[in-house]
Amino acid sequence: MPRTTASFPVLYESHCHTTLCKHATGEPEEYCSHAVRRGLKGIIFTCHAPLPHGWSADVRMADGEFNDYVKMIGRARIAYAGRLDVRLGLESDYAPGLEPWLKELHAREPLHHVLGSVHYQMDFYRKKYYNGDAFEYQKTYYEHLAMAAESGLFDTLSHPDLIKNEAPAQWHFPRVQPYIEASLDRIAATGVAMEVNTSGMFKSIREMNPGKAQLALMAKRGIPVVLGSDAHRPNRVADGFEAAMLLLHQAGYNEVNIFLDRRRQPISLQVALKSLR
Repeated sequence: MPRTTASFPVLYESHCHTTLCKHATGEPEEYCSHAVRRGLKGIIFTCHAPLPHGWSADVRMADGEFNDYVKMIGRARIAYAGRLDVRLGLESDYAPGLEPWLKELHAREPLHHVLGSVHYQMDFYRKKYYNGDAFEYQKTYYEHLAMAAESGLFDTLSHPDLIKNEAPAQWHFPRVQPYIEASLDRIAATGVAMEVNTSGMFKSIREMNPGKAQLALMAKRGIPVVLGSDAHRPNRVADGFEAAMLLLHQAGYNEVNIFLDRRRQPISLQVALKSLR
C-alpha cells in the first residue's frame, strides 16, 4: 500500500489513558500535543472505568473520581480548541453480571467511544474463571468477548486476543481457532467493531492485538476495525498506526473506523495513512 505526502487530518487516537488509572503518566494536554504532532484530527480518552465493590482499584479510577475524569478531559478540550478534537470515552471491563453497573455508568455523561475489554489478569475475574487450565481460560475469554458484543454496551472490543499473553507457551492458534471463529461469528452478527491495538508489540507475544491470523478471520466476516495505541504515556499516541494499517491491508481491509457520538465513521486506509506525520 503506497504512502504519499501528508494530507489533511482524519484519524483519531481512539484508546488512551490518564493518571487516574494509576499506571499511566502525563497530563491529557501532553497526549493532545503528541496527537497534533502526529497529524491526528482528534483524540478520544478512554481511561479504565470504575468497577463495583472497588474491584481492581489499583489499576483504574475510583467511582468517586469519575467526575474528576470528565473535568480533566473537558480542560484539555478547551486548551486544544481549534487545534485538536478532544473527546470523552471509556474503557470498561466486561464480565457476565456487570451489565447493570455498566449501563448506569455509561449513561452518566455523553460518551463518544466505549471500549469493552475482557482483562483476564484482573483478580476478581481470575478468581472466578481461572481453574489452572490455560486452554479453558482461552475458551472462556472468547466466550466473554462474544457476550460483551451481544450486551449492546460497547462500540468496540479492545485488544481482542489479549488472552494469548496469559500463558504464551500454551497459546496454539490452530487449537483455539474453532472457538475464536465461533466467537467472531457472534460478534459479526452484532455489528460491534474490534480494535487493532498496537501495544501488543510490547507484550509477551510481540505482535498486534489481534495478530494477523485472527485479523484475517475478522476481515472474512466483515467485522469493522478501529485503531488504538492503548497509550499510557504521551509519546505512545498513534504509535504503530502505520504498521497496523499495513497489517489491515494485508488481511484484506480497505478502511479503518472512528467513533464519534458512538456512531461509527469509516475512513479509507489510503487516506488515513497519508494523513499521518
